[in-house]
Amino acid sequence: MATREDTHAGAGGQGDLLLGRGIQFDGKLRFEGTVRIDAHFTGSITTSDVLVVGEAATIEAEIDCGAVVVHGQVLGNIKARDGVELREHARVRGSIETPSLVVERGALFEGDSRMTDLHAGIGRTPVPGPRPGAHLDRHAAQ
Repeated sequence: MATREDTHAGAGGQGDLLLGRGIQFDGKLRFEGTVRIDAHFTGSITTSDVLVVGEAATIEAEIDCGAVVVHGQVLGNIKARDGVELREHARVRGSIETPSLVVERGALFEGDSRMTDLHAGIGRTPVPGPRPGAHLDRHAAQ
């Protein structure tokens, strides 16, 4: 997963934004590009791009993004179409639904995870497994 996790305000990328320390924000956040939050945010976050949760951040929200990189704290559910990375000091309480999940040593994740292809099957072919009870047929034949 390609992410621009260290984007700061003024980094030159269109749509890049930093919500810094000391800010408290309640509501719905929708954006394009990369947003890094180092603030306290409550509500919902939606984008097809990248959300970076900074080390000082506390996010209490339903998150639906392209990719999410967590360094701080998230209380709520995360749905990401490309992937989720929980870095060393991350604290996440809630469910995660994504095709790719990385949890670094030291991160805390309390909840459930579901690894699904949120691109609705693009490029994925199911791999057939053994049919249930197949191992019993082999032993019965001996």
